[in-house]
Amino acid sequence: MSTEVPGDERRTLLAFVESQRTALREAAQGLTEEQAASRPSASELSVSGLLKHAATCELGWLRMAQGETERPEGDWADGFRLVGDETITSVLALWDEVRQETESFILAVPSLDDSFPLPPAPWFPQDTKVSMRWMLLHLVEEFARHAGHADIVRETIDGTRAMG
Repeated sequence: MSTEVPGDERRTLLAFVESQRTALREAAQGLTEEQAASRPSASELSVSGLLKHAATCELGWLRMAQGETERPEGDWADGFRLVGDETITSVLALWDEVRQETESFILAVPSLDDSFPLPPAPWFPQDTKVSMRWMLLHLVEEFARHAGHADIVRETIDGTRAMG
């Protein structure tokens, strides 16, 4: 459950982001690598793929907020599945590093009203900037959506609800 930090908007927003991160991560608890990589529903989503996507998504938003504009290369679909020597453990370790960097960055940024441009993409309005506050709220939205996906996939795998 997210906890408000009275009088501290940054820490409150970070707590909501963390709450949704936790909900998504809980879907993987107790699964083998094979179970976590399975796609038992009509979608192409797996629990491990959702974890990887969320970690790399957060990293991408963090880099944009920091002014780095390089887009990662590679197969879009590989962003939703573990490839090579990636494991649940390695993806969660990456996400832990990203989480720490996001928190440090947000706590150090002069204002949550500071903004950065969105990259050119068909799904973004042209020449639009968003605030740090918007980014954090977007991460809550993104992680909550995928926590729901992961919960359904997990329940399909073994009947366990992620938040049960």
